[in-house]
Amino acid sequence: MLEIDRLEVRYSGIEALRGVSMTVNSGEVVAMIGPNGAGKSTLLNAISGIVPAHAGHIRLDGRELTVLPAWTVSAMGVLHVPEGRQVFADLTVLENLQLGETCLKSRPRRTTLTDVYDLFPILRERQAQLAGSLSGGQQQMLAIGRALMGSPEILLLDEPSLGLAPVIIAQVFDALRALRASGLTILLIEQNAHLALQASDRAYIIDQGRIVHSGASADLAQDDSVIAHYLGDLAGA
Repeated sequence: MLEIDRLEVRYSGIEALRGVSMTVNSGEVVAMIGPNGAGKSTLLNAISGIVPAHAGHIRLDGRELTVLPAWTVSAMGVLHVPEGRQVFADLTVLENLQLGETCLKSRPRRTTLTDVYDLFPILRERQAQLAGSLSGGQQQMLAIGRALMGSPEILLLDEPSLGLAPVIIAQVFDALRALRASGLTILLIEQNAHLALQASDRAYIIDQGRIVHSGASADLAQDDSVIAHYLGDLAGA
């Protein structure tokens, strides 16, 4: 579904991504793990059109995304849940979710409000509450639910566990496993490497803007080289 071919992104002349190539197949969950500053968030921002690519290609089902603005990319079904959640604090939970529908455009609806409430029951309870008054975990659920309301072709998740208590992380990843079982295509950026490998089918490891390892998540979790160089450092981050 998603193909990234020799992608390069630069900030003020500094290379953030250096010839990144990867694929995400329809219906699979792919994790991207790596140390802070490796280029993980830059990759998602480039895919969704927030930052420009300086070279290379990003394709969705063969359609070139590289030169398209972010609003066009989202209308094509590439929906991004950014790091830090970024909900609309002065709108209610329901209003935030309804805003997610603006990405549908002419695409068919595959996710309803009921579906989101069934996935995250707390959002049904708090639907009239201002989003800014929710806990961090509830805001993360709301951010994911808002993206789901746009019926994504592919969901981009940037650090969904960041800053959350362990019990809330477990709830969020239970929901991600349910989405995985439903066949939703997901590209997951996650600092907790062990958690990311458990929740995904395949994974890429990025370091200093380059892909340095890739393979089935179960295999990478058992790879001595990967464990020595990445999983030990990232597991508790």
